Amino acid sequence: MTDLIASLRQIVGDAHVLTEGDLSAYEQDWRRRVHGKALAVVRPATTEQVAAVVKACAANGTSIVPQGGNTGLVVGSTPDTSGQQVVLNLGRMQAIRAIDKDNLTVTVEAGCILQTLQERCESQGYLFPLSLAAEGSCTIGGNLGTNAGGTQVVRYGNTRELCLGLEVVNAQGEIWNGLKGLRKDNTGYDLRNLFIGSEGTLGVITAATMKIYPMPASQLTAWAALPSFDAAVRLLALAHQYLGAGLTGFEVMNRFALTLVDKHMPQLRVPFIDNPAFPYAVVLENSDSESEEHARSRFEALMEAAFEQEIVLDAVVAENLGQAHNLWHIRESIPLAQVEEGLNIKHDISVPISRIPEFVEHATQVLNDQVPGMRLVNFGHLGDGNLHFNVQAPEGVDAKQFLDEREHEVNHIVYDAVAAFGGSISAEHGIGTLKVDTLPQYQSPVALSMMRAVKAALDPQNIMNPHAMVTRG
Repeated sequence: MTDLIASLRQIVGDAHVLTEGDLSAYEQDWRRRVHGKALAVVRPATTEQVAAVVKACAANGTSIVPQGGNTGLVVGSTPDTSGQQVVLNLGRMQAIRAIDKDNLTVTVEAGCILQTLQERCESQGYLFPLSLAAEGSCTIGGNLGTNAGGTQVVRYGNTRELCLGLEVVNAQGEIWNGLKGLRKDNTGYDLRNLFIGSEGTLGVITAATMKIYPMPASQLTAWAALPSFDAAVRLLALAHQYLGAGLTGFEVMNRFALTLVDKHMPQLRVPFIDNPAFPYAVVLENSDSESEEHARSRFEALMEAAFEQEIVLDAVVAENLGQAHNLWHIRESIPLAQVEEGLNIKHDISVPISRIPEFVEHATQVLNDQVPGMRLVNFGHLGDGNLHFNVQAPEGVDAKQFLDEREHEVNHIVYDAVAAFGGSISAEHGIGTLKVDTLPQYQSPVALSMMRAVKAALDPQNIMNPHAMVTRG
């Protein structure tokens, strides 16, 4: 291993091969559930350096854990405890290489922070629509590696739908340049989509060509209080009818999730929080290419219809960007409020939208029966069928003890319900190492066999993030 460390230092420079000191930022996952031990943390600055690092590790038979902002929730970018894995952190590769206004694309390196890309595009008059709570620290490479979702999937799709090309270093240390930015290219297997969502198990994404859009003329945000989850689904249908492609965000939150925000972040002033007759709330966004007047008239027509049909109990429409930001900040603060409340059991699930109300009723009832006193934090991207169906410990119960004793049982209840309603146990967070043993229980054996065949073909040495997503068993 001494020879490998020396080779890595020669490739990226002594200062960028970290082996000593506090490496917890690289070795510990964001939720602080797992703390691994790396042989070294290597921080390349170019694609060529990434290729040379991978080639050196492959020659030595040393496994690699690719890492972006390390903000994932399924322990997919942290090393194991062996002290034998190299963490390949791409944080130095931050360049925005080009904005092609005629092609409506931006080419960006994997280590670029999502918010940095958003702001650069906005300064040029364009929208990069990927938006999620961790956007101030997550990276484009990590977004692609996990096929991140976020709050605007209902209009723009997951990260996969925003990507037109990739640059990848494969498991042999070779560089594939697929950054053409073409919207049509039927010249063989779609390698781009193979690497997107592969969680660093097939190769290292080093750069990408992404779609951008003209900035909308107006964006309006509304907050609606609802009597039931079924009403949220009915409001979503109305929003599609009245807003069409202008509907860019549709998020649902149950009352308990909002009470946590109100408790731990009272400065945010959650609308209607004092009225216990409102069990659910929705925040929705309308982006309009014509004008604010046109956007507001369509919004008003939607809300008028929703009130007439008794779908909405009360509502507020943001009067300016500051108010809109505050409404979205409430929604995005739910995960942080949960952290303040204590450890919790997280579920990132998707169910066909038409079946979500029935799923929520069924899963909640089973949880109440088998885990008395549990507190359900139910929120997420209803517009695309993705819920974060999280379970908080009962009031007064030690959160860590609850997690240790009940997590497996709670996961089993929720995932069985997800499967019964035709859903997925991972909608946008991925599998990582946290769900790798659970996946075979809910994924088709045929699908697993095909995934293992792809892994064996592209990474025959099994050095690329070998314990994540799908094992070679």
